[in-house]
Amino acid sequence: MERFDGRVAVVTGGAGGIGRALGERFARAGMKVVLADLDSEPLGRAVDEMRATGHSVIGVETDVSERASVEALADRAYDEYGAIHVCCNNAGVGAGAEGKVWDHTDNDWGWGLSVNLWGVIHGIQAFVPRMLDGGDDGHVVNTSSSNGGIAPLTSTAIYASTKAAVTTLSEVLWGQLRSVDAKIGVSVLYPGPKVLRTGLLESASKRPDRWQNETPRATPFTTIASFEARMRASGIEPDYTPVESVAEEAFAGIRENRFWILPASDRTDGKIRARAASLLDRSEPTYLEDL
Repeated sequence: MERFDGRVAVVTGGAGGIGRALGERFARAGMKVVLADLDSEPLGRAVDEMRATGHSVIGVETDVSERASVEALADRAYDEYGAIHVCCNNAGVGAGAEGKVWDHTDNDWGWGLSVNLWGVIHGIQAFVPRMLDGGDDGHVVNTSSSNGGIAPLTSTAIYASTKAAVTTLSEVLWGQLRSVDAKIGVSVLYPGPKVLRTGLLESASKRPDRWQNETPRATPFTTIASFEARMRASGIEPDYTPVESVAEEAFAGIRENRFWILPASDRTDGKIRARAASLLDRSEPTYLEDL
């Protein structure tokens, strides 16, 4: 996708973190922007601040775990701007909890799957058919993570599983759009390799009532402070990637029609090689991380 000025982008999880950085990068390229988020207060603040700098932007309160809510987002976006050219399925939760696969409750799994996986599915269902009908070129970006999409942290079963699913879903979407000669590109975004301050690990504070557990968890929710402490205990000093640089990399990936939006790093590339070697050798996994 080469032309951006005057075109339209929608970004879920757009009130802060990577989502807001994506929205701001698209706006600087001359795009009209639709920010979607479940949290209305920071969403309104993001919209006001972007409008104050002269950008065309609207905010739509959206629960990506509900298809009807995402369909309403699409209706609002098309009513306002008439088209969508870039769809970023970016909203996500850390699912926050550590623990064994067999110890997580159905509500733990339900919350993580409903946002991190179903949120992407709902975005594809709501926007891709309309983008195809429009006949214009466009792009879909699905946010995965190196902690699942490439090599999972063994302590984060839910998050890792959902992000691995997003990677595979994106590959399938790419192949299916290619099979019908669509002018819509697909990318899967890996925001790593460094830690990001996005609020992801604190998302448990906004966990909906329908996904709450009846009894307190046996293991605590992860916080950025506890994650940093564990990194330091493992001899790794936390090093943060600005969300703006992630947005810049994503923008370049869309412009260049790259499927894998994954900055090169020795750590990430090592995990990729280790996983490929394990598959080819039919050996035990050696690419898992225990942080």
